[in-house]
Amino acid sequence: MSSYERAKPDRLRRSELSTPGHSAKMIAKAAASDADLAFLDLEDAVAPSAKVAARRNVIAGLNELDWGSTVRSYRINSVDTQWCHDDIAEVVTGAGANLDVIIVPKIKGPREVWFVDDMLTQLELKLGLEVGRIGIEVLIEEVEALQTVDEVAVCSPRLEAMILGVGDLSASQGMRLGHIGVSDESSRRGYPGDIWHYARVQMVVAARSAGIDAIDGPWANFADPDGYEHSATTFSTLGGVGKWCIHPSQIEAANRVFAPTEAEIARAKGAVDAVREAEAEGLGAANFGGMMIDAATARLFEVTLERARACGLLADGE
Repeated sequence: MSSYERAKPDRLRRSELSTPGHSAKMIAKAAASDADLAFLDLEDAVAPSAKVAARRNVIAGLNELDWGSTVRSYRINSVDTQWCHDDIAEVVTGAGANLDVIIVPKIKGPREVWFVDDMLTQLELKLGLEVGRIGIEVLIEEVEALQTVDEVAVCSPRLEAMILGVGDLSASQGMRLGHIGVSDESSRRGYPGDIWHYARVQMVVAARSAGIDAIDGPWANFADPDGYEHSATTFSTLGGVGKWCIHPSQIEAANRVFAPTEAEIARAKGAVDAVREAEAEGLGAANFGGMMIDAATARLFEVTLERARACGLLADGE
């Protein structure tokens, strides 16, 4: 395990845009998008014959484009492939100073995270970069990873987020589904409820406990914006902070769903203020909108206010 200390950067991840690494045109569109984070993909979106050449596009995109406030990221191939080592070595050597996060797919436990962490440390030392400047996100998309998700969540100071990779996870678990992320009645064969509920809750709890972000995986049918928004809302309700976007048209919904509304912020401020005023008067509870609320209730509303501050909708101290 790594011996350095690293403070977790304060990054928004309401929307994580997937962008094929072989397409310079799509990379340019990603840089100009409103996504909180954009990752240039060297894994599933790129054919084996194009993976090596795609690294040059990723390096050029990171170095030459104006990404504004978008977090700059790319996804490597899994550590058990022949591409992984050079995915890390070439891109970090070529663009490490302009890279924020590496996404590591198909992990099964902490071991794969340690491998990437150690490689990044060696490269940062070699290149004169601050050790720990590049963060890691991992995909929880194998049953072994879901079984060890609590260990994974705390295995590296670089780890900033875990993503539920519902496509590969459904295959790893042997689910009989036809589309990634989609869970309508026909595709889940009448399953009663959210088929991803167990995995979502398990990952969200592990992430919250470790102080890192929980991100939901993709919704493959980008022609179904209502389905995407419903999926995002479900994950947000469980405590998740963002969702993948496989198409730019999904960014607006993700940014909106994972940020509090003006009405939610006003209600939260009113409830917290009411509890604080009651406490100042020596009372254990307050009447707010016809309902009795106490310190436990205020804690729930504080979550909304913290999220509003993270999204830039409230100033610190408000």
